[in-house]
Amino acid sequence: MAAQLRIYVPPHPLLRHWLTVVRDRQTPVPLFRTAVAEMGRWLTYEACREWLPTQEVTVETPLAVTTGEVLAAEVPLVIVPVLRAGLVMVESCLSILPLARVYHLGLVRDEETLAASCYLNRLPEAIAPETRILITEPMLATGGTIVQVLSMLAERGADPALVRILSVICAPPALNRVQERFPMVQIYCAAIDEVVNERGWIVPGLGDAGDRAFGTTVA
Repeated sequence: MAAQLRIYVPPHPLLRHWLTVVRDRQTPVPLFRTAVAEMGRWLTYEACREWLPTQEVTVETPLAVTTGEVLAAEVPLVIVPVLRAGLVMVESCLSILPLARVYHLGLVRDEETLAASCYLNRLPEAIAPETRILITEPMLATGGTIVQVLSMLAERGADPALVRILSVICAPPALNRVQERFPMVQIYCAAIDEVVNERGWIVPGLGDAGDRAFGTTVA
């Protein structure tokens, strides 16, 4: 049986609250960043369920000796923010996974062709196949950028089955492209919007996440 892409939209009231905040065009830049960061925190928590390996240890409480579980230290964790907008989620991800390494990728989309080109690549030459990878990319619209990111990771040895994507809003064109190339990846998002317009923008969406997060050209 062919692998089927798994997409999770956690039904959490805080996610719905912050999603409404980022959709509002009147939301000021600092609050927009806060909202995206908070969604990154909650989505990281959800993505880590039954994903991070643990090991049993023995500890001594003030009253007795007992056993417990801690994260397996030998398993590498990596966060890959897709610049620019993916940067906003990094600190909230690190607040939950403080030992994770961060490999930055900068990609820019040509608004005429909708093709993405890479201008910054901080991936190592080789990635251990057991590495758990979180990609932060707030908007998955046409899918060109995220498929390029996944391809770059796979070329360096990453196992797509251990990759999870954190996004604020996804759209069917992106989900279809990921399904075609990397169906074993899992995606965690706050919403799925059905429409991508002729400019490659998600509708109703939230505009350009990078511009709104950093106060450049607000859409």
